Amino acid sequence: MRIGIYSGSFDPIHCGHAMVANYASQWGGVDEVWLMVSRLNPLKKDGCPPAADAHRLRMAQMVAEECNGVKASDFELELPEPSYTYVTLKKLQEHYPEHSFVLIIGSDNWVNLGRWRDAGKIIREFGLLIYPRPGFETPHTPPPGVTVLGDGPTAHISSSFVRQAIGEGANINFFVPVRVAEYITTHNLYEHE
Repeated sequence: MRIGIYSGSFDPIHCGHAMVANYASQWGGVDEVWLMVSRLNPLKKDGCPPAADAHRLRMAQMVAEECNGVKASDFELELPEPSYTYVTLKKLQEHYPEHSFVLIIGSDNWVNLGRWRDAGKIIREFGLLIYPRPGFETPHTPPPGVTVLGDGPTAHISSSFVRQAIGEGANINFFVPVRVAEYITTHNLYEHE
């Protein structure tokens, strides 16, 4: 099978993440999408430690349970630190030789891809599917190994916005899936952001 790897700290996973996973699993040319829960992105430094791995994984599982062809994975969480995307993809390839893997990123990450370790190897050896995100350009003529996913729905939302909203006691309905919102409330996550 061809597996789309959609990696992120998902802290918390929100409706934008869910839209990307659901769209890519149906119209991205992959057989499945794996929501790869990762440690905190070294390029993102907002000073707040992430929610526990188990919480972030469970919230990703809740999204996966609502989408056909989407699974949540803790594979990267089990790797030694630091775990870079290229290393994760190589380990996936070793562990699941029956599958091929392609990385799914938002166009916000495409803009910063030059800062990623082994970005060229990721493109050459695995390929990229780029999902458009409001305010971030996608390549008009993608290089070999890079595909821009067409006109999928988009939302201008981020996990940092959701965390801040929770910290302010705001209503987060429609920013995160209902079950995720209930989970966040039940476990008192992000209340002190």
